[in-house]
This record gives sequence, C-alpha cells and structure tokens, in this order.
Amino acid sequence: MNMDAKIPGGPLEEKWSNYKKNAKLVNPANRKKIDVIVVGTGLAGSSIAASLGEMGYNVKSFCFQDSARRAHSVAAQGGVNAAKNYKNDGDSVYRMFVDTLKGGDFRAREANVYRMAECSLNLIDQAVAQGVPFGREYGGYLNNRSFGGVQVSRTFYARGQTGQQLLIGAYQALMRQVHKKTVQLFTRHEMLDLVTIDGKARGIIVRNLDTGEIERHAAHAVVLATGGFGKIYYLSTLAMGCNGSAIWRAHKKGALMASPSWTQIHPTSLPQSGDYQSKLTLMSESLRNDGRIWVPLKENEQREANAIPEEERDYYLERRYPAFGNLAPRDISSRAAKERIDAGFGVGALKNAVYLDFSKAIREQGVAKIKEKYGNLFDMYRKITGIDAYKEPMMISPAAHFSMGGLWVDYELMTTIPGLFALGEANFADHGANRLGANSLLQASVDGYFIAPYTMANYLSGEIHTGKIPTDHPAFDEAEKQVKEQLDRFVHAKGTKTVDHYHKTLGKLLYDYCGLSRSESGLQFAIAEIRKLRKEFYENVHIPGTADTMNAELEKAGRVADYLEIGELMCYDALTRNESCGAHFREEYQTPDGEAMRNDAEFQFISAWEWTGKDDEPMLHKEPLVFENVKPIVRSYK
Repeated sequence: MNMDAKIPGGPLEEKWSNYKKNAKLVNPANRKKIDVIVVGTGLAGSSIAASLGEMGYNVKSFCFQDSARRAHSVAAQGGVNAAKNYKNDGDSVYRMFVDTLKGGDFRAREANVYRMAECSLNLIDQAVAQGVPFGREYGGYLNNRSFGGVQVSRTFYARGQTGQQLLIGAYQALMRQVHKKTVQLFTRHEMLDLVTIDGKARGIIVRNLDTGEIERHAAHAVVLATGGFGKIYYLSTLAMGCNGSAIWRAHKKGALMASPSWTQIHPTSLPQSGDYQSKLTLMSESLRNDGRIWVPLKENEQREANAIPEEERDYYLERRYPAFGNLAPRDISSRAAKERIDAGFGVGALKNAVYLDFSKAIREQGVAKIKEKYGNLFDMYRKITGIDAYKEPMMISPAAHFSMGGLWVDYELMTTIPGLFALGEANFADHGANRLGANSLLQASVDGYFIAPYTMANYLSGEIHTGKIPTDHPAFDEAEKQVKEQLDRFVHAKGTKTVDHYHKTLGKLLYDYCGLSRSESGLQFAIAEIRKLRKEFYENVHIPGTADTMNAELEKAGRVADYLEIGELMCYDALTRNESCGAHFREEYQTPDGEAMRNDAEFQFISAWEWTGKDDEPMLHKEPLVFENVKPIVRSYK
C-alpha cells in the first residue's frame, strides 16, 4: 500500500511555493480533453468545480440535495479563520500554524497545516471580492472575533451566517460555470459506488433519487467533497441527509480511511429534550466570546438560573482553564461539561445541560451591542426554546459535530487510489485529533479554491493522451451490478423495524462507548454489539416501496448500512490507540486531574486503515508524524 505523503522539500514556509513552482500543468487546449467528476456541492465541492470549470476542464458536479445551495456548509455559523492580524494582536501565519497543531494535539502533518494557514490570507480577499458581507468596524474595516483554542482575534464572520454567505459566493461561482456549460450540475443524484480501472479512479455509479434510475458517469479523475460522518451518532448538529457513504464506498475500493475515531463533540449545542428528536441544533461557538459558562454549585439545583446568586455558581471553565476560560478548545470544553453533568450539576428539565450566560456582557456592553453581534442566534434560540436569552441564560450541551478523520490523502489531497481526491471534511488532513473552531470553512474553501486546482493539474497532466473513459467497460458493469444487488436486497427486506431504529441504536452505542470518553472494555463491547446489530439489520429491517422511484427509506438504508461498518472501524481505531489525544479520550490514559495523557513515543502517527473484506478485521497502516519546526508539548490551556 503506497502511503507516500509527497511533502515537498525546503523550509516549511517555502514548501507550498516550491510545490507550485515544480508542479506540472495542463495547457488550455488540452484541458478540454479532460473530464473531472466532483461529488458534493458544499464549499469544497462548489469551489473546486467552479475553479476547474473556469480553467477549462469538463466538470460534472453531483449532489443529493435539490439545490447545490442546500449543502451542509450553509449551516456553519461562527466564522472563518485567517491570519490577517487586522487587530494587531500578534497574529501571524506561523502563530495560526502553531495554534492549529496544538489544538489538534500534535496529530497532524506540519506541512499541510502550515499551507492551510498560509492560504487563509488569500481566502478573505477572494470572499470579499465575491460579495461575502463580513462584519465590519465603524470605519469600514473588516472585523474579527476570537474562537476557542487561541488568544488572538482571527475569525472573520457574517453575523451567525458565515457558512451560508460563503456558500452563496461559491454557489455563484459554480452557477456561472454551469451557465457557461463548463460544468454540468446533477442535483438529486447520490453516488453509490466508485469505479476503478487498472487501479485508477475512473468514474462513479449514481442513483437518480427522483426516478430511481441507475446511471454511469466516467472521468479522468474523481473528487469527493461530501463532508463528514458525524451523523453516525444519530443525534448530532448535522442535517438528516449528511452521511459517510461516498467516502466509505471509496474506502471499500482501496482508499485508506484515516483516524476515523477522531470525531468532535461540539460544546455549544441545544440539549436533547426528548426521544422524539432526530437532530440537535448548533449554537455558534462565537457566543463563547461574551457568554460565560457555569453550573450551580449545588447538586440537583431546582431554582431558576436568575435566582441563583453569583457566589453559588461554578464558572468551571474559568476555574479550570484560566488562561483561555470560556474559549478553551472544543474537546476540552465538551469533556468539562460532561463531567459536571455526570456529577449531578446539570441544569434543565432533563438535567443534561449547562448555562451560557450573557448577563455580564449585557451589563458592560448593552443589549444593542450583543444584538448586533449575535442577534440572529438569539432569535433562533428563542424560536426553538421560547426563552429570551437577553434576560436569562441559554442552556447548552455537548453534541456530535465534526469528523477530523476521513479518507487518507497526501500533500496533493489525493487518496491511495490514483485519481481519487478528497477535499474538506471528507479527508483527514489538517485538524489532527481536534479541530479548532472556524477552521472548517477555511479548510473547505482553500482546498477547493487554492490547493486542488494546482495538485489536480499535476496529476491530470498525465491523462491528456488517455482519451475518453468508456462507461461500457467491465468495471462499470461490475460496479453497477453490485449496486443493484444491494438495492434489490433492501427493497425485498420486509422485516419489522425501521432504518431509524437501527441508526438510533448505533448512535447511542457510539456516543456511550466511543464518544466523549472511551475505554478498552467499552470499545470491545461496542464492537461486539455493532456486529450483532449489523446482522440483525440485514435480517429484520423493513424497507417500504421499490427501487425504481423516489424512496427516502431506501436512501437511508444504504447510508445506515455503511454507518454500521464505519462505526465498527471507529471503535477499532479508538481501541488500538492507547493514549488520550484531542477528541480521543481513553479513560485509562489521563492525568490525576483528569486531563488527556498523550503518548508520543508510541502513537505519534496517523492511523490509516485498509478494508480487508466483510466481517474481517481491518488492516492498520501507520504514517509517522515528524515535527521539524514545532516540538510537541503537553497541551495545556491553564
């Protein structure tokens, strides 16, 4: 298995420049001969499709939503990071690089992380040129705020709608190319398999979700920009349609899956209110700039929040992490909240939340200033809960959110399958074991606008004499046959339990045993239970309807079938990493005061897993992490 990371030579700050100087190009006349498939139309997918279309390649863009604008990037709220140092508070590309490496608990490649920080500078200028309405100071200059895990202000924002506004910019660029006919857009189409010919990615099998028709599409390269698999927990901040099927089907065709157990639990979600819920609502991390997090000092407190005097409140993040306080990183903040809740200090009807209190900020800044910064978030909170957060504290709780793990990619963002690229949250590349807030929109955007257009050209330069890829190749026949067999198996499954039943059961297993904390015994139990659940799923799931028409339950069945395999791999990954790092907190490996205990001597590597077949144990490959510019230190925010 080839795991060459292809990191360029030279000093850290010159690696990306050196790569671009030496990368091969495809001249404009030859680009017309090259076909590229892009799956996903979020920030990463729309930006790479638009970029390649503008360069003159023939691009096919696919999404399962009814519009490219429905991609889940639209849901990101708080902001996008860039090391512009507009606040003159000491920020720089290098500081952002260090913050991101440290935030990820030194489990990411130096070269990839530095490149992301370096490219962040251009992204803001591009977004402004596209018309993204970033927040501004009174004089017209772009404003910044701070996010968790840093001590500077580098987050650019458009109130609490940053993802939506950035996606509109990318969508405009995409639709411009659709109008110019350099990009063909296929909405309501779901990728069901990857096609490889002679070891290279050469196309995909998709299902038209409106008609049920199975289609073949061929290309010289395939890009997966399909987001993460955090919805595997069922209750999460993600939309119901989010799934891991595209990257998982590619994994089963030979693409290694890296660090699948590194999934982020966000500290600022609305708490679960009942078993009827299918998702949870995210409240932007930006709220932690002015909101103070606390729980009552008294267990099982029955008084309303405003009736609890200041001296009977435990501002536990400020107490435990005074250097960062309420802006401690997400993994640390989420575990701290869970610890207080589990100890009996939770609040709300189900005692499963903590308070996020703006009373001090309102006293100091006034309601108008808080409304200017967070008004739409306060409005959303009021619509959902009926509570006016200007007058009493919000209630928040940890919830599954982001996948740091994903397909293994090299410096070029190419997987272990030549010609298959993975961008944004679909890959593992930039965040290590924990993502810092506002780096998600950044990674997706720079992957699509500034990185993949260069690295894909370097690969596609070798494809100009290949000619059109035929869709009647036996590899397409075999892939379509396998897809139809699975669909047929599902529509003939007339058991007694719904797909959602199995998804909920899996999600609870994972949250309890491979969530905010893990243990050897718990992970072994989860693996055994997931195997039993998967067997029962195929024997007793009920799928109404047929495959040759619109069928939402059939769509969900395929995604949950994949989740049942991804979940097992998550547990394997967590079980084999005998340390605590970032979002991976093994109970056996912690300091006396409950902090994560990393083991750099034995586990300073990326876990990359190979599919070995159904019901077989996956094979582990290790990519050693070498730190030449930053020495890994004990991660402390105290």
